[in-house]
Amino acid sequence: MKINEYYRDIAYMNLNGSIAALVPATMIIIGNLTFIKHREMMLLTIPFLLYSLISFQVYLFRMKQSLAIRRNMPAFKDVSSYFFNARHLLLLYRSSQSPCLFIYFPNGHLAGHIKKIRGKGLERLNPSRIYALYNVEDQVIGFFKQKGRKVVKITVFDRNKNLLGGFEKRSIGFRKVKKELFDHTGRFIGEVEGSSLFMDEHIFDPGQNEVGRLRRGWMPIEWSPIFPEPNTPVLSLKEGLSEEDKLLGMSLLINEYFIER
Repeated sequence: MKINEYYRDIAYMNLNGSIAALVPATMIIIGNLTFIKHREMMLLTIPFLLYSLISFQVYLFRMKQSLAIRRNMPAFKDVSSYFFNARHLLLLYRSSQSPCLFIYFPNGHLAGHIKKIRGKGLERLNPSRIYALYNVEDQVIGFFKQKGRKVVKITVFDRNKNLLGGFEKRSIGFRKVKKELFDHTGRFIGEVEGSSLFMDEHIFDPGQNEVGRLRRGWMPIEWSPIFPEPNTPVLSLKEGLSEEDKLLGMSLLINEYFIER
């Protein structure tokens, strides 16, 4: 799904909402004209009609954005093998019955997505949650197993389900938390520091060198023709990191989008 297709799908969701809001309004009008016949009953249609009108205007706006983005997007060859080579990735979260975090390259082409894996049978009783990272070809390239709420632990696995390490978040005081990264042996390999008021998370290695950053409200102006929302979150990872280290750093996304939201 290219970025223009994402905005197109959002537009259609608003169009469906606009049409759905007309159903109860129509039923009220027909029922009132046929049976009740009270003028005041027509006032009940106002909220539905307003919602329908607003949703339709959002539909038109998002479709306009989608068409503009499509004209601005450059042609790009297959990118499935370039996921871990990207220096910057842009994130768009879609909250629905099955929440999904879409990950894009700066040129607007899909890099991958993260979503929860639903268990089968007795697996549904397991208190842990498992999320998978997919590339553009819908192939799993990483797994994240989350457990706990007060003390959040996210265990990270590669595509072959080999243990890489994990992320841990625990409270250390009023409105203060400690976020740390560990390798597969449990050895400390980094920490995450950020603001509790807005999204700006820094990933540091043991030597306090910044190796990654997740922030909202910062986006190069040259990306705006393709990403019209200036607050689109950007994940930046240091060049030269291994695939394993990047997967460990991306465990931060599970905490930010699927736990804290």
